[in-house]
Amino acid sequence: MKIHEFQAKQIFRKYKIPVPDGDVAFDQQKAQQIAQGIGKFPVVVKAQIHAGGRGKGGGVTLANSSKEVSQHASSILGMNLVTHQTGPEGKQVKKILIESGVNIEKELYLSIIPDRETANILVIASEAGGMDIEEVAAQTPEKIIKVFINPLNGILSHHCRQVAFGLNLPASVIKEFSQILTRLYQLFIENDCSLLEINPLVITKEDRVIALDAKMDFDDNALFRHKDILEFRDLEEEDPLDVEASKYNLNYINLDGNIGNMVNGAGLAMAVMDTINLAGAEPANFLDVGGGATAEMVENGFKIILSDNKVKGILINIFGGILRCDILAKGVVEAARKTKINVPLVVRMEGTNVEEGRKILAESGLKLFTAVDMKDAGEKVAKIVVS
Repeated sequence: MKIHEFQAKQIFRKYKIPVPDGDVAFDQQKAQQIAQGIGKFPVVVKAQIHAGGRGKGGGVTLANSSKEVSQHASSILGMNLVTHQTGPEGKQVKKILIESGVNIEKELYLSIIPDRETANILVIASEAGGMDIEEVAAQTPEKIIKVFINPLNGILSHHCRQVAFGLNLPASVIKEFSQILTRLYQLFIENDCSLLEINPLVITKEDRVIALDAKMDFDDNALFRHKDILEFRDLEEEDPLDVEASKYNLNYINLDGNIGNMVNGAGLAMAVMDTINLAGAEPANFLDVGGGATAEMVENGFKIILSDNKVKGILINIFGGILRCDILAKGVVEAARKTKINVPLVVRMEGTNVEEGRKILAESGLKLFTAVDMKDAGEKVAKIVVS
């Protein structure tokens, strides 16, 4: 789950990580009130959307007066902000963060992520703060610092020194930086983060270390432990179909193709999408109904797939285990009757009660195509849609 920058900074404050003074505004009047409360100019007006690259897209501006705050707030609120992370469709800005300006001496990049290959927590840092870290890694990889931390031992002083020395920090800020890095690591672990990123983390002319930005993602599977963080969820920033699927415990991701998919198991879903691509078509979604899906979940999955106007055909590929083939077949038939499936449907199923499931489908009167294996299923649905 993603959260906004202003929400991440609220969490930062709980862990005593320095951030600029400021607050979130939903209109011009509130923006001016916040700026006046800060008490000095300049202030920064920052669009709040779930995407990076806001500055390059015109979503971050500097205001040197109350009048400029109002002007910038007016131009940013309601704008369709397009960045390299939003895609060409962009995202509408509905809230802005008003923050005090900072006397920047040096900009740094700092992030913490889980490293699956080593089963460690990885700290990534660079002196090239404020830039796209992907570009830095591609063009000047020597500027990227990586420090691996064993989660069983936690972060130790030598980890902090390794990062600080790698960033060529002046001696006057090393102690404060080490304290901040230790708190960030604690925040990351205690809140089950999947990403914590600050770009830039700045050193000021007054020798202060301040998080000028804050980006945090959380492990969805751990949110049951963090009801306070779950309250930060902004449904307006998520794809409506993704939100609808989450109501039924369906794992759904909307894609750009025209072949709707229903599969039980994430690995099987990935394989099905590859099969569709190899057959010359493009998947419209990732939909994993899970091993314990019910007929009702299958029905709701169909409704979500069919609500996507791009879908020109549907491929069902189910291995019957916990989700028996007869249960799936009943769900398909029930969904067809209620949702009026008007696109070609290709079904491939194997496993528990497969013959009973096939019989249910055969006797349903539905217009569908059966496949003997995954390759056959992919080729059939692709041929139907292309033709």
